[in-house]
Amino acid sequence: MLYGYAGKMLFVDLTNNKIEEKELTQELAENFLGGYGIGAKILYDMMPAGADPLGPENILGFVTGPVTATRTLFSGRYTIVHKSPVTGGWNDANSGGYFGPELKKAGYDAVFISGIAEKPVYIWINDGKVEIRDASHLWGMDCKEVWEALKSETDPKVRVVAIGPAGERQSLISCPINDGHRAPGRGGGGAVMGSKKLKAIAVHGTQEIKVADPEKVLEINKRIVEAMKDNPAAQGFGTFGTGVGTAASALSGDSPVKNWGGVGIVDFGEESAQKVGAQVLEKYKTRKYACHNCPLGCGAELKVDDGRWPLEETERPEYETAASFGSTLLCDEMDAILKCNEICNRAGFDTISAGMTIAWAMECYNEGVLTREELDGIDLTWGNGEAIVAIMEKMAKGEGIGAILANGSQYAARHFGKGEEYLQVASGIELPMHDPRFAPGLARTYKYDPTPGRHVKGGAGAPQMMGAYPGDKYNYDVGGFLDVMLTAGQEIINSAGFCMFMSIAAPQGIENEYIQAVTGRRFLGQDNFITGLRILNMRHAFNVREGIKPSDLTISDRALGKPPLTAGPLEGVTVDVDKLARMFFANVGWDMETGKPSLELLQKLGLKEVIKALYGEEALA
Repeated sequence: MLYGYAGKMLFVDLTNNKIEEKELTQELAENFLGGYGIGAKILYDMMPAGADPLGPENILGFVTGPVTATRTLFSGRYTIVHKSPVTGGWNDANSGGYFGPELKKAGYDAVFISGIAEKPVYIWINDGKVEIRDASHLWGMDCKEVWEALKSETDPKVRVVAIGPAGERQSLISCPINDGHRAPGRGGGGAVMGSKKLKAIAVHGTQEIKVADPEKVLEINKRIVEAMKDNPAAQGFGTFGTGVGTAASALSGDSPVKNWGGVGIVDFGEESAQKVGAQVLEKYKTRKYACHNCPLGCGAELKVDDGRWPLEETERPEYETAASFGSTLLCDEMDAILKCNEICNRAGFDTISAGMTIAWAMECYNEGVLTREELDGIDLTWGNGEAIVAIMEKMAKGEGIGAILANGSQYAARHFGKGEEYLQVASGIELPMHDPRFAPGLARTYKYDPTPGRHVKGGAGAPQMMGAYPGDKYNYDVGGFLDVMLTAGQEIINSAGFCMFMSIAAPQGIENEYIQAVTGRRFLGQDNFITGLRILNMRHAFNVREGIKPSDLTISDRALGKPPLTAGPLEGVTVDVDKLARMFFANVGWDMETGKPSLELLQKLGLKEVIKALYGEEALA
């Protein structure tokens, strides 16, 4: 009995209209756990090197973890995996809500899609029955409209992940949306889905996922709930959501300001910072929202009756959204932020990349690099909410300047042949809303993780950001092994199907107890570390096989403090990201020139297919 799993994976070839089920083996589950662990293994084995990210050979996976759809708390996550049309390398993106658990209850731990359909289609998965259906009538609908349409067409309780018009046009910053507003946002997943003419996946399931020790799961649940009662961070996130600290972050140096070139306390100010905090949204809140089996509940539905952009029903912006459309643009107009969030949810845009792309255009305009005519007459001055919404609406419609910006800031800079100096990207991915000058470990993660430009990949940056890092965070000569350990640990959180906020609300190491109780197999500290390393190396090996070397990876100078800021809490800080990388590579066992993992490491992790690809058949002897 494979406890904690549905036990089957679904493979859909849209070119040949072929549907195939495969067993999820014990070996695959034990070695790669779930999520992007299993995803990386499947894509490495099934995709040829050099596949076109927007071509039929790219495989798009939706993968759950062992705790997904169980009674385990914080277990509502799933991951999409594919080759990124932005970076040309490995990509994964994570989302919460209810789609992942529903997919698993419908009988599948994962669904992998290859090929390109002749016309728009959607996949309907209903308790183990699978159909590829015509979606021509859905093409052009936004993400929320698709969900409503499929409720009538399939089942009222259906859960849907869909692309909007942005994904249909293969916008490089587009993403799928599930549950109307939850997004596996980064890396161009919406473009990949659109390239396949796959409008949506609709799932409905009633199957029970059996766990090895249900009583132990409930006992752990009780301990977490009890611990949360005296946890101020958990209480704050539960009341105000991820934006509970938006105002403080804008002033502390955590959030980027003025396209990463400004200082919060100087250029934004305390009054503006308070205006973009989630606390000001309490007057609009109609109900609290939680993902599957989450005791914290960081989401909320809002209703805005007044102002320039009334919204009958919308969602509270996440921290990343509020910061990308707020302090990054010097915009303290919350109604503009709410409107942009709603546009992104409906059109299917990654809010981080959308906000950061507008920040690039805004600085280019204010520095005279882009003219008002090039921006279709929009006066994109710093903090101008009307102009920000106007640009975002053009991006959603794919009109004029919006059609260019809808492909991200790097694409736009290359299109115009100017403005490169104002890009804030890691290997082409717009940077997240946590500043490496504040938490320098993030610089290594942003630049050198196999999935670049992510703030949710573990490593030393996370405890530095939270003020929990042991020692001097600006000492770049130490901490390499700790960086590796923290990265490997986060691989487990992400791949198992947990929300990363479990790390805030629950006792340390609780994920190991949960995984043991769910799967029935031993999962102690060493198992956590080795499995996490194996998953990390599988993602990394995908990029190495694509010919991506460490020297090919980039991050914008400004985010590293080149030149350093001259005022504020980050005054004078310059991050030595390459020294951080050398420390990490030395401790994890990767070559700094080629990126190749050492043969000894690969043998220890049992990655025979990687050994064969990188060292030859003879190395297996």
